[in-house]
Amino acid sequence: MPVDLRSDTVTRPTAAMRRAMASAEVGDDQYGEDPTVNGLEEEFAERVGKAAALYVPSGVMANQLALKVLTRPGDAVVAGASSHIAAYEDGAASANCGITLIGLDDTSGHLDLNAVTTAIQAASHHQPHVALVALEDTHMAAGGTVWAPAALAALCSRAEAGSVAVHLDGARLWHAEVASGLPMAHRAAGATTVMCCLSKGLGAPVGSLLAGPADLITAARVERHRMGGAMRQAGVIAAAGRVAMHEMVSRLERDHRRAARLADALRQRWPGSVDYGGTNIVVLAHSDTPAFLKHLERHGVLAGTIAPGRVRLVTHVDVDDVGIEQVLAAIVSAP
Repeated sequence: MPVDLRSDTVTRPTAAMRRAMASAEVGDDQYGEDPTVNGLEEEFAERVGKAAALYVPSGVMANQLALKVLTRPGDAVVAGASSHIAAYEDGAASANCGITLIGLDDTSGHLDLNAVTTAIQAASHHQPHVALVALEDTHMAAGGTVWAPAALAALCSRAEAGSVAVHLDGARLWHAEVASGLPMAHRAAGATTVMCCLSKGLGAPVGSLLAGPADLITAARVERHRMGGAMRQAGVIAAAGRVAMHEMVSRLERDHRRAARLADALRQRWPGSVDYGGTNIVVLAHSDTPAFLKHLERHGVLAGTIAPGRVRLVTHVDVDDVGIEQVLAAIVSAP
């Protein structure tokens, strides 16, 4: 099999996940009667320090539900220009919610506090009312960059001062916790809502979670139904998610270490062309991405692109040290 670095969503469930799925206690989740789903939601809410949580099929749906319950049509949402919500959800925010996205520069993986403040204050000058600031931690397009805790807290405080909600797209917040040493609840403390993916980094086959105040999660449950996301005996897949939360977070440091090796090799080959934020994602600016990807494939390595001229390599549980050595050899001989 090739070494697949296209995403950390290409992983296969572990043996423990498969056993849990086979023996899961289930009920009808739409009626709130699936004990495995209920347990997963309760555990996640506690882990991120929120009152309640909702299990959904995907990270995109979790983000869209947050937008639905925190905005009204005509509102504006401040987000990074290359954030997942703004750039990688096929325009879902405007299609589903009728909102305006104000895309700020997030090349560094962060948003400038003054730029966010200006966007919020612009409503006094006949510009759209900002109802929400959306943050991403880790920031995928910036090479898995982790928000500095002080910067995260300052931005959340500024939003709160302006009566603006904050949604934390924490698809890979697990990685931020491991890289920073700060618990997820600490990192999400200033956010109104937070979402995490179980299939990114943790190896679960499907599923994400949205957490926040109980009333907002109740509203999100209704919106999930409207989006066609209501599930029945979902404990079969939620069981894998519970295993992922219990057993897979502690091993993420290995993915970070392997990604750091890739980043170092790419920097040596193409100095000044690599974005790497210390977690499991490496982004390379390359002048001929099709040729580079074909070269990797000929050497048994799969990678992908996130924008013209930008290649992404993502480490995960199915890539071991032997696989990394194979990738490193391919990098050395790349055109």
